[in-house]
Amino acid sequence: MGEGFGFQISRKTLILSLIVVLSLSSPGSSSSSQEVRILSAERRIDLTSSIIRVFLTLKVENTGASDVSDILLAFPPKEAKHLAILKASIPEGKRKKKTYVPLEVNPTESPNTPNGAKLFSIALLKPLKSGEKASIEVLCALTRSLEPFPAEISQSESQYVYFRGSALLLSPYHVAEQITYIKTPNRKVESYTIVEPTDRAGTELKYGHYHDLLPYSYSPIIVHFENNNPFAVVEELVRVVEISHWGNLQVTEHYKLKHGGARHKGVFSRLEYQGRPSVSGSASFKNLLARLPPRVHSVYYRDEIGNVSTSHLRTDNQKSELEFEPRYPLFGGWKASFIIGYGLPLDDFLFESPSGQRYLNFSYGCPLLEAVVDELIIKVVLPEGSKNPSASVPFAVDQQLETTYSYLDVIGRTTVVIKKRNVVPEHNVPFQVYYDFNPISMLVEPLMLISAFFLFFVACIAHLHIDLSIPKSS
Repeated sequence: MGEGFGFQISRKTLILSLIVVLSLSSPGSSSSSQEVRILSAERRIDLTSSIIRVFLTLKVENTGASDVSDILLAFPPKEAKHLAILKASIPEGKRKKKTYVPLEVNPTESPNTPNGAKLFSIALLKPLKSGEKASIEVLCALTRSLEPFPAEISQSESQYVYFRGSALLLSPYHVAEQITYIKTPNRKVESYTIVEPTDRAGTELKYGHYHDLLPYSYSPIIVHFENNNPFAVVEELVRVVEISHWGNLQVTEHYKLKHGGARHKGVFSRLEYQGRPSVSGSASFKNLLARLPPRVHSVYYRDEIGNVSTSHLRTDNQKSELEFEPRYPLFGGWKASFIIGYGLPLDDFLFESPSGQRYLNFSYGCPLLEAVVDELIIKVVLPEGSKNPSASVPFAVDQQLETTYSYLDVIGRTTVVIKKRNVVPEHNVPFQVYYDFNPISMLVEPLMLISAFFLFFVACIAHLHIDLSIPKSS
């Protein structure tokens, strides 16, 4: 079995568990489940970071008489709760010329799903006629789904986690053939559940092939393995983007960072940490990498105490990378708060639409690599005098408007506030903020300054030429 050992599940036990699960489902749990059949399903589960990514390739066939316009995906309630992103696409072309056409995915309700399974509907580009086949690629990301065990570790211990899932694909359809691959960060796997046929080679576990699976088949598995990769959790990220039509875009990001892995126990030894860096604190992280937009300038990094000098910026015309260290390494449960700020050329991000509106095209998500954001708040501060603001984001968010006051503001600046929870790197896609702006509004602040200086000089001249003394009587 190699370095780890497995828990054996017999075929008889597996069949009995399938019968129990199927007895909980009703025959008509989905109107399309009797019309669609999954010919093959290949699932690849990536456990190499704190974010679980599942890549699913489905080949479906319409076995009914009527057309099918959508395909259903099923998730256990616990997975659906931690589901950060779900994308689907149809591949077109072959090899190097292959392209992926995105499909719309929406949650759907069905009261007859067994054990509270959550369903999502994938809308096909065109209805699938009787006897036709189609291939669908699915990507989903799960957060906070790896359970540290043990829950507390010392400075010199490695971090081990549990992954709980299923060897079988949970699906409302009959599955003709299915296989699952699970990739771990390294070969250090303490234990894993065996559902024959199961194979292990290097850092990969293989479950299957399984054949002729009934709808909603499920076989629980547990994988216990080492994972010392950073569990960077940003509890709150507030990004303020200020637009100045004088040519600059100023971005300020406020972070509340936490190590979301196994909690640290015992006393921290700085001497041991620096003397044995490959052994001591292997589950901690002391540096982070942020990918910023190209042509960034005026970058600063500080915390509550002041400026932090342990940062390195690499920039070119294609990208900018900021590698920085907090004041102290982060162990499980430890937190750090800091601010990153930078400026950008306005011409790279502000454009004019055919209708005459100005719009900001900026990247959503968190620039920290492999970080999970519990709550992301983006505030786009528009120039004073902007009207009719609106935001276009390619996924569901909460939006609201507020007013921000800065230097020389009279009526305040309209601010578009965009909020979202459970954000992962896959959310780093462009979004737009549209607004109307009259260029004459740019003259308000210069005229205010000119008027103030003019009145000041007039007051000075009047003070020098007016004699306010009381003359003596003759």
